[in-house]
Amino acid sequence: MIDMGIAAKKKGLGPFVVVCIQECERMNILLSVIKKSLEELRDGLAGKLNMTDDMESLAMKLFMNMQPDLWIKYGYPSNKNLADWFADLMRRCEQLEEYQTELEVPRALWISGMFNPMSFITAVMQVTARDTGMPLDDMCIQTDVTNFKFPEDLTEPAKEGKFIYGFFL
Repeated sequence: MIDMGIAAKKKGLGPFVVVCIQECERMNILLSVIKKSLEELRDGLAGKLNMTDDMESLAMKLFMNMQPDLWIKYGYPSNKNLADWFADLMRRCEQLEEYQTELEVPRALWISGMFNPMSFITAVMQVTARDTGMPLDDMCIQTDVTNFKFPEDLTEPAKEGKFIYGFFL
């Protein structure tokens, strides 16, 4: 679970904090669903609970290396097999853990690792509008491609906007 507790109250609710909280809430729901369904399956296989159709479906999907339907319902769009999806889930949790620790946007954010990437883009526009004194309605998105191959290669934050990666065409 991603801990969002006291830190959110300390910083106030700026646009980037709101995005972080929303992402953490959605991830916590998904992680709770995964935990509960696996615990129920374990108890069903151990004979503590009667096996239901949902438990059998979960067991079959796990055996076939496919995403279980319940996890898809609460998760994010992905066509990956279960093993790759799970590795992706762990990477998403790591990013959210980094993001929520200090409620500071990582130097480079993996945009496709978010449930709602557009909320982050909107937060960038809101912060930029406030900093420049321009109306939000006059803001537009500009993407500049950099030569950095890895987020770790960045030595300083973006002068304007934020560094993001994970775009696909």
